[in-house]
Amino acid sequence: MSEHSATGASGPASGRPPRVALFVTCLVNVMRPAVAEATRELLVAAGCTVDVPLRQTCCGQPAFNSGDTADGRALARHQIAVLEGYDHVVAPSGSCIGTIRHTYPETFADDPDWGPRARALAARAFEITSFLVDVMGFTPAPTRHAARATYHDTCSGLRELGIHDQPRRLLGSVENLDLVPLPDANVCCGFGGTFCVKYPAISNAVVDEKARAIEGTGADVLLGGDLGCLMNMAGRLGRRGSPVRVFHTVEALTGRLSTAGVGEGPKGTRR
Repeated sequence: MSEHSATGASGPASGRPPRVALFVTCLVNVMRPAVAEATRELLVAAGCTVDVPLRQTCCGQPAFNSGDTADGRALARHQIAVLEGYDHVVAPSGSCIGTIRHTYPETFADDPDWGPRARALAARAFEITSFLVDVMGFTPAPTRHAARATYHDTCSGLRELGIHDQPRRLLGSVENLDLVPLPDANVCCGFGGTFCVKYPAISNAVVDEKARAIEGTGADVLLGGDLGCLMNMAGRLGRRGSPVRVFHTVEALTGRLSTAGVGEGPKGTRR
């Protein structure tokens, strides 16, 4: 078997635990490692053998979004080489997985070597809630947290990967969590990766509308699946003096809603 070949069949039907590469992502690694820890806990509970390849780097999305195709392609080739030996690649980010599943195959479409490798990796790459529900058919062990929560659908997860029902289904395992609808939950929060840097005035206006919608639900907690979006919304909520606390979905699923939320200090104070 070549170094960039997939391993044999695995998963619930095969009887062999799937070997999963946890793609941590840049923001999670730097800003909120607890999201990676929670993701790993869920994968292990679902019956996976989990590796965290230490040579993983950025997926290249910021470079591609900025028109720096050369560096984007270099990062993509590196990631493919590092991640392709696993049964599945899973990340707590629809944005980064969307890059692997769509941008990589498009970028190397005419490359006779990297094209097939990019397409093979894309077929095995999943956002965490989609992987747990759609691939593993897994329901987490119940946790308990009494709160009123609302959920924001991130653009990449919803539009590139079809993630909508999966996180809501998993959150049903959190006892006493009252999940209320967020008006226009499918509308962008204004982050958009490099968009918020290139167009800060538009980004600020969009996230302010989102913050008002979140506050209007009466929720205590905001949940979502991409840390960049959550940081953007947490920052705006904090500047508005809102008491709404912000967490990644995997943190809710692993009993972490009593810890410091996104943008909070160790004692729950806003930074």
